[in-house]
Amino acid sequence: MPINRIVLIYPKRDGRIWGKAHGAPYTLMRLASLAPDSIPVEIWDENLMRLPLETLRPGDLVGATAMSLGIDQVREHAQIIHKQGAAVVVGGTHATLVPDEVEQWADAVVVGEAYRTWPQIIRDFDAGSLRKRYTDEEWADLKGVSPISDRVIRMMDEHRNYWVPMLEITRGCPRNCSFCTAIRVSGKIMRHRPIPEVIDEIRRRRLKRFFLTDDNFGLNFRTDPAYSVELFEALRKEKLHSWTAQAEMMVGNYPELLDLAREAHLDKFFIGFESVNASNRKELGGKSHGKVEEYRRTIKTMHAHGLSVVGLFVFGFDGDTPSVFQDTWNFVRESELDSVSVTILTPYPGTPQREDLIKQGRLFDQNQDGWRKYDVSHVVFQPAQMTPEQLFEGYDWICKKLYNPLAIGQRGFRTLRRYPLQKARTKFFSSFSTDLGYKKTYDWRYA
Repeated sequence: MPINRIVLIYPKRDGRIWGKAHGAPYTLMRLASLAPDSIPVEIWDENLMRLPLETLRPGDLVGATAMSLGIDQVREHAQIIHKQGAAVVVGGTHATLVPDEVEQWADAVVVGEAYRTWPQIIRDFDAGSLRKRYTDEEWADLKGVSPISDRVIRMMDEHRNYWVPMLEITRGCPRNCSFCTAIRVSGKIMRHRPIPEVIDEIRRRRLKRFFLTDDNFGLNFRTDPAYSVELFEALRKEKLHSWTAQAEMMVGNYPELLDLAREAHLDKFFIGFESVNASNRKELGGKSHGKVEEYRRTIKTMHAHGLSVVGLFVFGFDGDTPSVFQDTWNFVRESELDSVSVTILTPYPGTPQREDLIKQGRLFDQNQDGWRKYDVSHVVFQPAQMTPEQLFEGYDWICKKLYNPLAIGQRGFRTLRRYPLQKARTKFFSSFSTDLGYKKTYDWRYA
């Protein structure tokens, strides 16, 4: 049956926060841009709307992307989609890591990057020859890969519907942290988009601020400093308010690049310190040593160069005991961090962490909950040196400490006093809003 329209679905995660969703579904925007202009295309973001699945008809091609947390929602949607006579193609992190599972209920599964396979899927569906699986794990060069079309930019109305526009500049991460899916989903080679393409996208989307989806943007300081310099020089000339990137603490070893980053309007780094427990070093893939003195030096270096730091921490490694929560809280209070994110270790499919837990018989049965508890806020395995209850209660305790309005305010005012008046208000708002966003997510998950 000839193709009628394309509908791309993004499953609900946190919903609306004060009237807007957190971030636009960037991958779906790029995939929608690959659809031929002759074919109608729509993006349905469940964080913004009730999905009108009842309007689907034979000839409609539905694409969905999901992490493990949202895959059960997509499976439930697929049942309704099939009843309406439409077909559903599923990609994303979970489908890449466990395609055999998703293949049982999806019409087609996309493994790896969809930017090259998606056009073929559209052609195959239109010709009535849709295959069961499409794979692209070549981690090819990013030049010319799926620029966002003007049609999609108009459709999404990002400035009205979303708090934080997303953008990708580099992809891949050579670190092999035992608990992380990045190397298995994006490859271990750092790849770069051509800088003129990045600037063109920023201008056409009228971006003034954005969050980089790059798994480890800061590692480019070491792997390709020349690219970093060229990028920062280009961004410096744009009329940006601010942008944010993810990194590891080695970025503190490159003061000249930090200065260029600040001049390029970079506001803050999300840095994966991961743990204050040095005995967890082996599981952290070389990017963190669990040594708090090194953490403090990195934070001070960032502040000295006018950059804010959001510290990321994970609880539940085999070296952790119940004391890790108090130790982390003490570090956060003393370290001058601007904002903080804490999560529970989650053994995602395809990771060495999960394989080890299965071998040791420590992974909990998923029969009742499926993948819904894989949200980094629930315990789904038996910790090595504490009970599951102690891990969850410790996580709950530190969240209440960190996201108490008084603690959020203290971090915000601490940030405020580090900067001259003309920058202080912006920096205060940046710190305050980041922590408040984490608080809202925590409250929503345990409401």
